[in-house]
Amino acid sequence: MKTKILTKDQIIEAAHYLKQGGLVAFPTETVYGLGAVACNEQAVKKVYKAKGRPSDNPLIVHIAKQSDLAAFVTQINDSAKRLMDAFWPGPLTLIFNIKQGVLSKTVTGGLSTCAFRLPDNELTQQLIALSAPLVGPSANTSGKPSPTSAQHVYHDISGKIEAILDGGICQVGVESTVVDVSNDEEVVILRPGKISQQQLQEYVTVPVVYDQHLIGQSEIPKAPGMKYTHYAPAVPVMIVAQKDFSRAVAENANKKIALLAAKPIIDKLKNKVVDAYALSELINDSQSAAHRLFDGLRTLDCPEKYDLILAQQYDECDGLAIAYMNRLKKSAGHHFFH
Repeated sequence: MKTKILTKDQIIEAAHYLKQGGLVAFPTETVYGLGAVACNEQAVKKVYKAKGRPSDNPLIVHIAKQSDLAAFVTQINDSAKRLMDAFWPGPLTLIFNIKQGVLSKTVTGGLSTCAFRLPDNELTQQLIALSAPLVGPSANTSGKPSPTSAQHVYHDISGKIEAILDGGICQVGVESTVVDVSNDEEVVILRPGKISQQQLQEYVTVPVVYDQHLIGQSEIPKAPGMKYTHYAPAVPVMIVAQKDFSRAVAENANKKIALLAAKPIIDKLKNKVVDAYALSELINDSQSAAHRLFDGLRTLDCPEKYDLILAQQYDECDGLAIAYMNRLKKSAGHHFFH
């Protein structure tokens, strides 16, 4: 199969592939998603195959407008309604109780809940409207850094999908915040993203809490990204605090090091390492760091050139910094320099 890269002027062709049961990668404000019609079980099964992803991990259904939810969910409680009005379209995924039989267990993992999102990308909203609600896990090889450009998608899964709808570089760069609104008593954050706990709490009257539950080996997670190793390049990654970079470089002087850090850190150490990728111009710009993290991990994923990536730790003081560290810890296997 030859994978086509389509422009926005070819959106009709992209929708045609989807309606015929094919796979099309699409842009969102967070990362690129791998689209298949959510109610076409055979098409959804192809998504798992293209990604090389375990099929017990539930998928997020992407919709074009709020009213699309009515076909799937049993009810929309007050918290969900407030969050939808505040943050949709946007980088927020909501988990609802769903009507029996409306989605296959290939989508839900056999759970009675499902995750839904309305992406803040007009091109993808048009694509969904022209085809149908779409599943949309990140359009990458499972376990690798998520794709933030059409070129990243092509690198990972060309030849396995019909097309990539090129919408340019994703603005946010890390996946959406996932919250469970299936319980009337509280809102539970299952995966951190750009929208923070504090932002969510401003709009709801029930407590907003982080999920503290550890997923068992045989247990089905409620949301993607909770169970398996994610975001890991082939080159080992070590997380380093700002103050420790000089020491980390010195103690690993026998290795070919690449830095993944802010420019001031790189400028100080560039003559002592093989290569570097700047996450930001400023030392504590978590927005830029989150936006560039996956591209940086992919750019430095060259085992023939580097033995180790030293990646900058950020203080988890806002939504994007928390999301950045959540992904970086997984890419590094929670390996910190001490």
